[in-house]
Amino acid sequence: MNRRDFLFLPLAATRDRRPNIILILADDLGYGDLGCYGGRIPTANIDKLAAEGIRFTQAYVASPICSPSRVAITTGQFPSRHQIFSYLNDHASNRKLGMRDFLDPAVPTIAKSLRGAGYATGHFGKWHMGGGRDVGDAPLPSAYGFDESYTSFEGLGDRVLPPGGLSDQSAKLGHGEISRAPKSELTRVFVDKAIGFLEKNRDRPIYMQLWPDDVHDPFAPTPEQLEKFKQFAANKYDQQFYAVLDEMDRQVGRLINKVTELGLRENTLFVFLGDNGPTAWPRYYNEKLDPPGSTGGLRGRKWSLYEGGIRTPLICNWKGKIPAGSTDRNTVISTVDFLPTFCRAAGAPAPKTSLDGEDMLPAILGKPQRRRKDLYWEYGRSETGFPYPGLARDRSPNLAIRSGRWKLVQNQDGSKAELYDLDRSPGEDTTLTKDRPRIATDLSRKLLQWRKTLP
Repeated sequence: MNRRDFLFLPLAATRDRRPNIILILADDLGYGDLGCYGGRIPTANIDKLAAEGIRFTQAYVASPICSPSRVAITTGQFPSRHQIFSYLNDHASNRKLGMRDFLDPAVPTIAKSLRGAGYATGHFGKWHMGGGRDVGDAPLPSAYGFDESYTSFEGLGDRVLPPGGLSDQSAKLGHGEISRAPKSELTRVFVDKAIGFLEKNRDRPIYMQLWPDDVHDPFAPTPEQLEKFKQFAANKYDQQFYAVLDEMDRQVGRLINKVTELGLRENTLFVFLGDNGPTAWPRYYNEKLDPPGSTGGLRGRKWSLYEGGIRTPLICNWKGKIPAGSTDRNTVISTVDFLPTFCRAAGAPAPKTSLDGEDMLPAILGKPQRRRKDLYWEYGRSETGFPYPGLARDRSPNLAIRSGRWKLVQNQDGSKAELYDLDRSPGEDTTLTKDRPRIATDLSRKLLQWRKTLP
């Protein structure tokens, strides 16, 4: 290849200029929790990512609960296709719900695709796609394409464990070097590992996942962190929540600063989001306190298919490539889109398997896209065995479809169909099922047909 041909290759196709991709997934982070999404406290480092990049207001995860949400990111497919539609538990609980014990390691994944294209791949933080409790036969993250990993009690391999029964169960399973630390230190440990991975692979393109779980309750702030937010002491859970959210933001800032220090910032795509809506345990309501975390006024929370359970803040930052200070209010983007999008950014071939996502790189780079594929969700195949929000109004039917501006939720038996125009009613407070019967019927048919394809 001569010099002229080289210069005219697409950016992603040149080995020395392929972007690093860093995916930061915060556990149980609500749509309205970050400062840049109207949160009650500033999240300075994450807010700066948004100020220097792009913010999406119609971004979705593929489940209102952790394990299936992570499976969708990993595979580019709706998680029910893999028989994972609630959080992975012990053998008996998984069997009761008709779920697998872990994600099939034979499936195509983001990490496999990018490693095959020469990327160094690392995962640091919560895993929860297999391993933990009494499930000791789950594959390690390496089976899914990761060169290096460091997780906690919801996964196997090298890991750090906080105090608690789940950690004690994890320690008995073996499969990796195990260390101990208080929960307040976990994200610092994960960021330390991530920084070491960056330094070791600074001359290669990297794909890295940092998946902290600071804002998953129960919270574990230090006394010093709590003191900083004593103005919220009237609700002890709010005070705890803001203390750990602030610490997570500080640790994210450490990682960003290291990328800058290593001279990699202009060639690194940061993607930041949450894995589902904020916590919604009945105990908060029983104590007459609002649960911590904000949906920004959206209906529903974690464990709900209303918007507050599945709409996520999504920030993308690629210095010099993404117009700074952008807000995309039009593109409907989902985590199932990450696999084909990241492959395109990296100049890597996408898997030949059937993907539910689509390439959204133009939208990430600042050009809004009209989505071609509908989005589907399933949560709660039975009345028992699934956690549900503590507020009755937030408990949704168990299926949902988003098609353009329209969203329909209904149960798998066809009951309780609710149609919403999300352009006019993003809070899902006005049901149009009777006013737009043709649209409701069409979406219901498509949704139930999709449900029949699931194992």
